[in-house]
Amino acid sequence: MSERKGFLLRIPPELYAELERWARDDLRSVNAQIEFVLTKAVRARRGEDRPRPRAGEDGQGPEPSE
Repeated sequence: MSERKGFLLRIPPELYAELERWARDDLRSVNAQIEFVLTKAVRARRGEDRPRPRAGEDGQGPEPSE
């Protein structure tokens, strides 16, 4: 298993309660839910969550066969 960095996170109780409900809905722990949300946010910031164009739609790669 990969090593993880632990740290203290202070958040308002209302936010924690909302994260707890969201985690329960997604069948995750609160810790896993926070990691999921942060990972998704970082990927979006990097532009990794943008839909990838299909072959031929971006002017690169082969045209789709008809």
